Amino acid sequence: MNTNADVVQRQNDQLPAGDGGLTPTRPLHVQTISSQEAAALIRQHHYSGRTSNIKHAFGLYEAEQLVGAITFGPPSSPQVARSVAPTLQSAVLELNRLVITTATKNAASKLVGRALRMLPRPFICVSFADRGQQHVGYVYQATNFWFAGESRPHDSEYLIDGKRVHPRTLAARGITSPRAWARANGIQFVPIEPKYRYVYTSGVAPDAVKWPLTKSYPKGALVRSNANMDLVT
Repeated sequence: MNTNADVVQRQNDQLPAGDGGLTPTRPLHVQTISSQEAAALIRQHHYSGRTSNIKHAFGLYEAEQLVGAITFGPPSSPQVARSVAPTLQSAVLELNRLVITTATKNAASKLVGRALRMLPRPFICVSFADRGQQHVGYVYQATNFWFAGESRPHDSEYLIDGKRVHPRTLAARGITSPRAWARANGIQFVPIEPKYRYVYTSGVAPDAVKWPLTKSYPKGALVRSNANMDLVT
């Protein structure tokens, strides 16, 4: 099985027309795409404006138009892999970006579900719903992830022009020491809100995961990004 997300050859994974409100004239399908294709869509539409480490990338197509992207890679912090599965750290992936730009019903859950089935097994996939963006993680709940409680952030965000900005965003802008830069420019520090954690396993027994797992999911307001419908959470 080809595990390189940068291959030119795309693997078609057709979703049947008429399922979930689809019509035969505009079918959705999921296929492998390059990291460059995914990154371009993510930078344009994801609320963070930046990509993360991409190992696998899949695109959602409506007819011939790319209307969504999902990427997986090593967790942004090595501590995540150590804490979630200390004996299977190499199997841990993070679903680190997901964008949807179509209003077609259930598009996000179809992309997530198909991508999980296309990933090489075995794997443990973790993802986080950003409560700071009013995300709850409904797309993960709809695709049978386990809920694993809340993260415990150890950093701060920065309030810039009334918006919360993550230190990794500042680092991507070339600010090598965000905390020192914030102090020098009178930028206010604000605590990072805990994120909801989700876990999906394939080829790995759930009891290999050390985070507490449950199917009792958190609930909240249903939020969709106003500008570009990035992600229903």
